Amino acid sequence: MEQKEEMGLTVKKSEDFNEWYSQVVLKADMIDYSSVSGCIVFKPNSYAIWENIQKAFDEKIKQSGHKNCYFPMFIPESLLNKEAKHFEGFTPEVAWVTKGGNSELNERLAIRPTSETVMMESYAKWIRSWRDLPLLLNQWNSVVRWEFKHAKPFLRTREFLWQEGHTAHATKEDAEKEVMQQLFEYVELIENSMAIPVIAGKKTEKEKFAGAEYTTTVEAFMPDGKALQMATSHMLGQNFSKPFGIKFLDKDEKEKHAWTTSWGLSTRTIGALVMVHGDDKGIVIPPKLAPVHAVVVPIIFKENQEVIIGKAKEIMKKLKAKGFRVELDDRDSYTPGWKFNEWELKGVPLRIEVGPKDVQNEQAVLVRRDDGKKINVKLKEIENKVEETLNDIQDSLLKKAKDYLKNSIVESNNFDDFVKAIKNKKLARALFCGESGCEDSIRDKADGATCRCIPFEQKSAKGKCVQCGKEAKCWAVFGKGY
Repeated sequence: MEQKEEMGLTVKKSEDFNEWYSQVVLKADMIDYSSVSGCIVFKPNSYAIWENIQKAFDEKIKQSGHKNCYFPMFIPESLLNKEAKHFEGFTPEVAWVTKGGNSELNERLAIRPTSETVMMESYAKWIRSWRDLPLLLNQWNSVVRWEFKHAKPFLRTREFLWQEGHTAHATKEDAEKEVMQQLFEYVELIENSMAIPVIAGKKTEKEKFAGAEYTTTVEAFMPDGKALQMATSHMLGQNFSKPFGIKFLDKDEKEKHAWTTSWGLSTRTIGALVMVHGDDKGIVIPPKLAPVHAVVVPIIFKENQEVIIGKAKEIMKKLKAKGFRVELDDRDSYTPGWKFNEWELKGVPLRIEVGPKDVQNEQAVLVRRDDGKKINVKLKEIENKVEETLNDIQDSLLKKAKDYLKNSIVESNNFDDFVKAIKNKKLARALFCGESGCEDSIRDKADGATCRCIPFEQKSAKGKCVQCGKEAKCWAVFGKGY
């Protein structure tokens, strides 16, 4: 019992969400804290999830012609200065290197907050003709953004991991097509692999990426009533190609500036996965991203220990041969109950129990992590049943999350209802004029709510803005955010 109390969670998700989250990521052995404030260690249990996200998305972008590369993490200040709005937007977050050893540097070097500038410098050298376009590059790396209010593992840290795609195109139309293609690649990845539903839309002028013409986004909604930006795709237009001199000779023999885009998804998605699917027992990892699909736990008695462990190993071998990621927990220093609690805490989608009666009956017991249901299955059918159950867990997690999102969006026809929705930890969907000043007023009057996005799915926007009463231009979704 002492072991269980030490390992298990001491708060409920519904009662103290922040403390629950902090305990889960630590006790599920996902992170450790670093001696550098705001930085975390990604332990194998979380890094393996990131590797599976990488694998899924890397395959997607390579199929559409993108190639991976790597650029230096140090960016000269003069490069950041070339695009004024971009530099202004990132200045508060930049960490600077001013010395090398004991020598002062001639120019400050920024530790990469994002790579537009350092990559555009090279693009200007590489692009000469329309034949060099499109240039479709991506890199998997870490970035540093120093300023933040409250550190939260995965969601807000000074250094985090991500992918950043940067592309150059001959025409505006091709660039805009790229922006939307990548945004909906994110939608597919997040909904189908992470089992997290999202709202796809456009950011307002106020919320767009520094230096972009416009920003598109996918927004999810967390159980504590806050929205989370899961990924973004930016139309940079010629805002970078002109100051960096990215020119090409087109088919008509005229020199033109390229059109560029950038898009990214980070390890904050791991935090979203924990928050959306986790429960009072720990995390619940969707099978498509789970480092371990199933753990086989033999229920051992001394008189038949060898037989039971032998059967457990046989099951593990059969499942591994079919491509499932399976572990055997035959540790003799822990009780089955302790093992059950530990694997539930770590979010493994399926537990397979094998005891004396199961061996006699040539069966095993499957226990689902998402709802705790037990399924007796004959060993000759176990591969098919495991696959079927994992698929059902994946689908059930997405359905549950979709129902939550649907029930969390409140259509607000007046400002009182709007404010009430925000205070009740919901998303408010309302008619909006689109003006930045009105957006500021909404934030001030509605408990810090911001415009999460202007959804692509729009119905007729005839009517008045929910806050200022001017003619509305669109429906927008507002909420408090991370």
